[in-house]
Amino acid sequence: MKIIPILGKHDIYSSNVYMVMGDWKRIEDLNTLVDVGNDPSIIEVIGKMNGGVGKNKVEQVVLTHDHSDHTGILPLIKAAFHPKIYAFSPFMAGVDHILKHGDTIRMGEQDFEVLHTPGHSSDSICLYNKDHGVIFVGDTPVMIRSADGAYENAFCQALIKLCRRNIKTIYFGHGDPLVHHAQEMLQTSLQNVRKSMTNAIRMNDI
Repeated sequence: MKIIPILGKHDIYSSNVYMVMGDWKRIEDLNTLVDVGNDPSIIEVIGKMNGGVGKNKVEQVVLTHDHSDHTGILPLIKAAFHPKIYAFSPFMAGVDHILKHGDTIRMGEQDFEVLHTPGHSSDSICLYNKDHGVIFVGDTPVMIRSADGAYENAFCQALIKLCRRNIKTIYFGHGDPLVHHAQEMLQTSLQNVRKSMTNAIRMNDI
């Protein structure tokens, strides 16, 4: 599996965009964009990529959530490459397939588990591949360094499920990937979320 960051040329606030390809770019491997961002210059960048003989440059798009910095140029991507569009939210324009928690979707030559992780938004998902220990988290707040936040139980339960996976590399919606000690970071984040929720209950009881 190849995971390639797609870097735009414009100074526009945008999310990270990742292309997931098969190692050998076979016909059955699915060239997949995780999010599309907000910078139209990536269309030219993708157009110059080698997507494989007889294959579309972008065969499908998987959106981690519906915020505009992750989805802004979706109409342009659809017009340029005609991919199938996958997302969790049933309310997004231009989506072909609605994902559910626990679904499996193939990206490149690998299967990814769809994990619903409400927290940043109600439709946020993560995409996890157990064979490589890779996860795309979008803007799901998995790096939590203090115990003074406010969190709902649904997010805590989602974070517990993430901690049960063997995660080695985290690809964020913004910033560089985390390639070392990902599991330890997730456990620390879960501890801080639990402490924050306990502190909130104590404050409400005062």
